[in-house]
Formats: sequence, C-alpha cells, structure tokens
Amino acid sequence: MNRARAWLLAYVAAVVAISFIHQPVALAAGLAVALTAAGAARWRLLQRAALALLLVNASVSLAYAGLAWWQGRPLGDALLLINLRVLLLVFLGFWLVDRVRLLDALAGWPVLSMIATLALGQIAVYRRLLDDFRLAFRSRNPAPPSAAAMLRHAGAQAGSLLDKSLHDAEQAAQAMRSRGAFDA
Repeated sequence: MNRARAWLLAYVAAVVAISFIHQPVALAAGLAVALTAAGAARWRLLQRAALALLLVNASVSLAYAGLAWWQGRPLGDALLLINLRVLLLVFLGFWLVDRVRLLDALAGWPVLSMIATLALGQIAVYRRLLDDFRLAFRSRNPAPPSAAAMLRHAGAQAGSLLDKSLHDAEQAAQAMRSRGAFDA
C-alpha cells in the first residue's frame, strides 16, 4: 500500500471514529492532537478551516440557539459539540488535501480515480472562474468598494456560477443519455 492511500484510509477511519464521539472534551483533545501532528502547517490549516466554516457554522449555531431558546433547552454543550466536531473534521480534510495527492491515493481504483479526476477538473474550472471575477472586480474598483457594490458583485458572481453549473449539468446529462446511461 502506498503512503498516499494509507493517509486516505487513516482519514476515513478518523472521520468515522469522530462521528461516534459525543464528548466535547474528547473532540477538543482530538483537535489538539491533530494540531500538534500537523506541524508547521497547523495554524495555516486551522485558519483555512475556521474561515471555511465561519458562515455555515454561524448560521447553524444561531438557528440552533434560537430553537433551544424557544424550547427552553440548554444549548451550550450541544453547540460546543457540534462546532468542535465540524472544526476537527474540516481541519483533518484540509490537512489530508495538504499532505496527499488524491489521485495517488486512489491509484488502482479506476472508477474512483475517474470520479476524482472529473471533480478536480471541475474544481479547477470554478477556481479559475472565481479568480476571473475577483480580478475583474478589483480592476473595476480602484477605490475601496462600497458594501452595496460588493453585494451586487457577489450576486452577479453567484448567478453566473449557478448558470454555469446548470448548463454543465445539462450538457453532461445529454452526453450520458446519448451514450445510453439512462436506458433501463
């Protein structure tokens, strides 16, 4: 077994194990172990994980807090458990991506390699598109943009990404249909 595959299998085992842990102290200890084991990259990976989770976890936490308040239930332990678990899982995911080339880990599994190749290709396309939007916005706003301008830009960007996703999905479905993928 190659090293990349060993890391991938260790990651999958860790994800399964973490989903069975329901003690915030154990999750915090797991996060501390992961931070220590990540070495010099720990703070960069932790920052990426926290930024990736900021909006989603904040909205989920606020919704859960509102529901707990409305039902008169305590919420501290549950929110801590949810946020620690998700932070640990996302940190481990970023650490895996930082350490391992996914295609090397999936070598020998042709179907998974093909799916990963397609996914990585799509990630590259959308990353380039987002970079183009960012650069276009920067070039059209020599002064710091207003909040309204940033919202308009984000809306245009989201609409464009949605249109591209729908178009690409329709094209893929038509290509698969023409090759008999949906025939019963």
